[in-house]
Amino acid sequence: MSPDPTMIPLEDAEHEVMLTSRRIALLHLAFAKTLIEEFGEERGTELTIKAIKAYGTRVGQEARDAVLAQGLELTPENFSAGAARGLPKIGMHTGRDTLVVDGEHRFRAFGCVMGKVWNELGEGKLGRLYCLVDPAKFMAYNPQFKLAHAKALPAGDACCEFCIRPTTEQERQDFASNDAEWTYIDQCD
Repeated sequence: MSPDPTMIPLEDAEHEVMLTSRRIALLHLAFAKTLIEEFGEERGTELTIKAIKAYGTRVGQEARDAVLAQGLELTPENFSAGAARGLPKIGMHTGRDTLVVDGEHRFRAFGCVMGKVWNELGEGKLGRLYCLVDPAKFMAYNPQFKLAHAKALPAGDACCEFCIRPTTEQERQDFASNDAEWTYIDQCD
């Protein structure tokens, strides 16, 4: 029996997602570096963060719409339900696990392709700005919760480690504002 031409081996699919992840990492760097070169370090960084917030908001709203269309509540558990799932299951990370830190359930992702690219190029700090998409998408999905980093590969950690926490009124106000500093939301500790 000949192989189904519509099916590709899992290894090939993982490789294709990895290639796409690398391109996204390079695209982020190209835009961020261009903004910094054109507007200076401070303003370029602000604009990069503003763009990542807008991007995360679109992702979060898409997840919100998908969860509501399924008749589900906007809980953290349902963020990844069905059509709302935010990241590929394959190719973007080399592995995932969960752990408990001081009674809190956290999850980790190992081998983030994008983080590796930024670190290989010596651009971990600039690449790390992309990671703000995580709290942005979660708060756009449901502002009562945040997904934040305890660790991040582009910051020099061995993996990315995340917590999900209720937000404070101040965090919700700052995230909703177009002018307020909101990046402090991306912390677990």
